Amino acid sequence: MQPRRVSGRLAPRADKRASARTEDGVPILAAVGRRAVLRQAGLAALAALVRPPGGPAAAPAVVRRRRPGAPLGVQAGEVGPGGAVVWSAADRPARLEVEYATTERFADRRRIIGSTARPETGLTARAVLADLPPGQQILYRARFVDPKDPRTASEPVEGRFRTPPRTAEDVSFVWSADTAGQGWGINLDWDGMRLYAVMAGVEPDFFVHCGDLVYADDPLVAEVPLPGGGVWRNVVTEAKAKVAETLEEFRGNHRYNLLDRHVRALNARVPLYVQWDDHDVRDNWYPGRVLTDDPRYRERRVDVLAARARRAIAEFTPLGGGPRYRVVHRGPLLDVFLLDLRSHRGPNGDNRAPALTRAARILGAAQLAWLEQALRRSRATWKVVVAGQPIGLVVWDDFRRRRGIDGIAQGDGPPLGRELEIARLLATIRRGAIRNVVWITADVHYCATHEYHPERARFTDFEPFHEFVSGPIHAGSFGPNALDDTFGPRVVFARPATRPNAPPSEGQLYFGHVRIDGRTGVLAVTHRDVTGAALHVTELAPAR
Repeated sequence: MQPRRVSGRLAPRADKRASARTEDGVPILAAVGRRAVLRQAGLAALAALVRPPGGPAAAPAVVRRRRPGAPLGVQAGEVGPGGAVVWSAADRPARLEVEYATTERFADRRRIIGSTARPETGLTARAVLADLPPGQQILYRARFVDPKDPRTASEPVEGRFRTPPRTAEDVSFVWSADTAGQGWGINLDWDGMRLYAVMAGVEPDFFVHCGDLVYADDPLVAEVPLPGGGVWRNVVTEAKAKVAETLEEFRGNHRYNLLDRHVRALNARVPLYVQWDDHDVRDNWYPGRVLTDDPRYRERRVDVLAARARRAIAEFTPLGGGPRYRVVHRGPLLDVFLLDLRSHRGPNGDNRAPALTRAARILGAAQLAWLEQALRRSRATWKVVVAGQPIGLVVWDDFRRRRGIDGIAQGDGPPLGRELEIARLLATIRRGAIRNVVWITADVHYCATHEYHPERARFTDFEPFHEFVSGPIHAGSFGPNALDDTFGPRVVFARPATRPNAPPSEGQLYFGHVRIDGRTGVLAVTHRDVTGAALHVTELAPAR
């Protein structure tokens, strides 16, 4: 797809495996079968992208004389009024330099020196761009420079993003979640992670990844039998062949996703905002959990695993500093409130505490107070709250035995447990006359639109609102989950899986697409599938 122009400027199975090694000695585990020989060239090319720091090719002097490389592409993120972060990763220690401009010819280019990619950072680096003009397409070129020889540099890698406007203009963004889950990894026969290309094709201003950026607890095997016959063939790296426990294994999970050309292409064209969720560490984790029933883990302290996962996210996304709650200002029409439903929660259990205690929390006192205040202060027409889990769908801690609660909803009835924080928040929104609040979320691996209304609810101190659910990007599809009547949800639309853990090859991958009309302020939410087809549209006019 050609870039559009605005005002003349560029706008925008496991026992059947064999080991294949590149010249750098990095193993990729490839399926043994009649197609294996034909796939080796592609696998070897991918292997060159995932060499860990300190690996076999890191030390020889002959490597130091070669130009650095940026094999994982570029990403821009945390784009806000006046600033942005540009991220990349090198194949050896090198300093990141970024040139950026507002024109295709780079006539007004500026250059900034970023951080140095080091083994201590997983060979990742970032540069902070400041004083950017509002509502402007920014083009940038990132390259790595050898710290011992400034004349030796990588080929530049190009990207672009658009800064938030100062005036009311059209806004477009996409969201989804869940990448490389349930055993479905990169399959070269299926052209990789296709949904990333489809999301890029709608030319959004930004992309919100609602968590499960990686599946650190979900190893891949080379071949997976498909329902009805056939085989799904995964590219498998060493880091993806076991559960992640070490920092380097968590890093390897992030490198794995960046092997996919569609992921890298989206990253270069669309700025990113990220959350984390359970599979970024371990399924249904919470602070203080100890894994007493999972023999795959030697490190059983989830807090230790979570700290390593947090650092890997900080290194391998433009976020920096690790997952956190925050608000992103995208102009007068939109504020985006990104929540953290993992770091501050109490233990998973029956979730039926009658009072708001520390054990019953999901947001935590500090995050809840921040969100209430930030919503009051917002002057944007639309306030979009991005939560890692739906409000009214029951999400079990042990879904096979239907025991314990991992999500917010605890079952029909008045607010209990984690629902108490949500009840307080919804009441604050109503009493403060905070208008035009919508929720977007993921986690359940199907897409849906829910309308919450006090006339159907057991708790009634709130104004009606919509919640939009999407995903997965590239994982197994599931659903539907049971509705909890506490806040009166109604299913307006849903597209659950036709079978549990439906593979990507069955096409049940989804993302949400939000558009706000700059003239009328009408917000339209479209559910789309892996073909890009619009499955359902909801249009909401702003309350004044």
